[in-house]
Amino acid sequence: MTGERGARRPGRVLTALLCAVTAAGLYGCSDSGPPEPSPVPTPAPATTSAAPTSPPPASTGRSPFTGLPARPAPVLAVKLDNVPAARPHTGLGAADLVYVEQVEGGVTRLLAVYSSHLPELTGPVRSARESDIALLGDFGRPVLAYSGAQSALNPLLRAAPLDLVTETTAPRAFRRSSDRPAPHNLYLRPARALATAPGSDDARDIGFRFGPAPAGGTPVQTSTVRFPAARYTFTWSAADRAWRVAMDGREARATDTGPLGPATVVVQRVTIRPSRFHDRFGSVSPYSETVGSGTALVLRDGRAHEARWSRPTAASGTTFTTPAGAPLAFAPGQVWVVLAPRA
Repeated sequence: MTGERGARRPGRVLTALLCAVTAAGLYGCSDSGPPEPSPVPTPAPATTSAAPTSPPPASTGRSPFTGLPARPAPVLAVKLDNVPAARPHTGLGAADLVYVEQVEGGVTRLLAVYSSHLPELTGPVRSARESDIALLGDFGRPVLAYSGAQSALNPLLRAAPLDLVTETTAPRAFRRSSDRPAPHNLYLRPARALATAPGSDDARDIGFRFGPAPAGGTPVQTSTVRFPAARYTFTWSAADRAWRVAMDGREARATDTGPLGPATVVVQRVTIRPSRFHDRFGSVSPYSETVGSGTALVLRDGRAHEARWSRPTAASGTTFTTPAGAPLAFAPGQVWVVLAPRA
């Protein structure tokens, strides 16, 4: 079950008044963490007819990540395992945004981004990579929950504008499952993770636009993206107005919400190069370059649209346009961004 996000934190008004009264003698104040969310069902993917072509910020009532109605709320990014032993996932259906990233051995991991809704649990949680730092650079100061990182990467993570949450720093935000072997059994309690970082930023514009589909496009029933050791297939379901996800030939499901079905899938073609880091077995960690520009394929409403993406700096959002340069709107609902190797 998921909880729809309410006001950002209880007691915020009282805290602000106390800060104002004592401003002459204090350098800053902090407020308390968010409460446990009230469970509500995860909303089904919406159709494309109700959203504006350029969504306002979340403060005006719509999520900048999904284009759906949402209240302002902080951002939680969670690094998820994605080998077959880690499936099915938990809590993935509640994410606003899901990134697919290549890691060592040609397999992939997921970076699930939550703000509009919080599941009770999400996982399995795995380790962070260098690519995550730049990828999250346009989110302001989000919370990043992960299982750990190699020692050489830790200084970069600590220096980044991220509120870091691990099993070591916040043990009460995690739990181990007895029905899976380690390391595929670590799960996060999102509400507790956010409570450890009361200063994190609310969701902000990261470049996405939502609204009616552009003219043209090619009718597509299925589309497959291949990595060296992983395969994703997205199949359009007209009845659900969503793309059903299959991983390595098997339907992808969440244990709490069932089949995964984003409204929009973005196949963002990026340069994937060796990083300066490697895992404990000596395999070099890939680095997905998300700053720059390139081509993309946007899947929405049963059609595929060729696109271009642009992100001038790590602090700027990623814009997606038609080949002619017009903004390319996504369908309102969950978005998957597959950071695929350039052809």
